[in-house]
Amino acid sequence: MDWKILMSTFITIFLAELGDKTQLASILMTSKTNKPVLVFLGTMLAFAVVTVIGVAVGTVITKFLPIDFIKVGAAIAFIIIGILILFGKV
Repeated sequence: MDWKILMSTFITIFLAELGDKTQLASILMTSKTNKPVLVFLGTMLAFAVVTVIGVAVGTVITKFLPIDFIKVGAAIAFIIIGILILFGKV
């Protein structure tokens, strides 16, 4: 097992998800339902499905596009989203 890839992925995703809308939605759902175990299971299942989709799409895309092109495309997408948020369009 390549521990470097595992740990870098964990750290990247952990930091990216910390305090984002998924975490806030989980907090809200727990406070509304008072069922933390069920909210945890639902959140983990949803995140697992989204992750499987992301990994599958990433696997397919890298077979057709060079990684540098994907990086530039992701950077441009984040910049556009940032500009839209800045101007209140999102």
